[in-house]
Amino acid sequence: MMLHTDKCETPPILRGKEYDEPSVFTPENLLREARRQKDLPAENVPEICLLDPDGDIVNNLRAAGKAQLNPDWACYHTEMYIFKSGKIELGIVGCAVGSSFAVLVAEQLFASGCKLLISMTSAGQILPIKTPPYFVLIEKALRDEGTSYHYLPPEDFSAIDEQLRGILSEAFSQSSVSVDRGITWTTDAPFRETAASIEALSSRGILAVEMEAAALYAFSRARGKQVVCFAHITNQMGINRGDFEKGIANGTRDALRIILIAARAWKSRCSR
Repeated sequence: MMLHTDKCETPPILRGKEYDEPSVFTPENLLREARRQKDLPAENVPEICLLDPDGDIVNNLRAAGKAQLNPDWACYHTEMYIFKSGKIELGIVGCAVGSSFAVLVAEQLFASGCKLLISMTSAGQILPIKTPPYFVLIEKALRDEGTSYHYLPPEDFSAIDEQLRGILSEAFSQSSVSVDRGITWTTDAPFRETAASIEALSSRGILAVEMEAAALYAFSRARGKQVVCFAHITNQMGINRGDFEKGIANGTRDALRIILIAARAWKSRCSR
């Protein structure tokens, strides 16, 4: 039996995208039905929220008794915990890995009152500027994933909002934790990171590979929302034994310092 195929030079992901047309399915409607089914009130989340794809930050805070479950978070797929540091309160969602999952949660966070979303994701080293672990403020990300193409027309990169980039660059100029700045590669297929791809991207000055930033920045631009993505460079893709070491407290001590610096800088300049 011959398999029927419709050949087209343009792949389906790039066809029929009306970028200015609103979606029929909205996060507001999804949350409305989730609250109805779960008998939850329509409560707002904290204005600053964190995506923690590895789950190490939220697990560390829970183990220390510093994070409490938010019982009013209506998302079908995740739990939210609340963490406070001084006057800063954050809603933290763990283990939302990959571009589609991250943006699925981001849409619901902003529909629930979030005003700044911070993502702190583990990443693999592409350009060896130093020995892992270390942190990078992602200024732009190569769109080698699918989700961003549902939000923005095709182009190579999606980028952080320029005003937000400026605010954070100033904030980290005197930080006790070193934060580099640069470009990452966002992929949907971590086990297809070939030697040829790595060599080509290294020659373009791309520092690391991760799975969320390009989609989150595309969402940010399309929706007019404030999102900042950090890469915690923790590994060299497991090529050598002893890889994936994150640092003190599994990397959470320094990651939280960076998150709180970003949150305070944004709050002092942009919070309404």
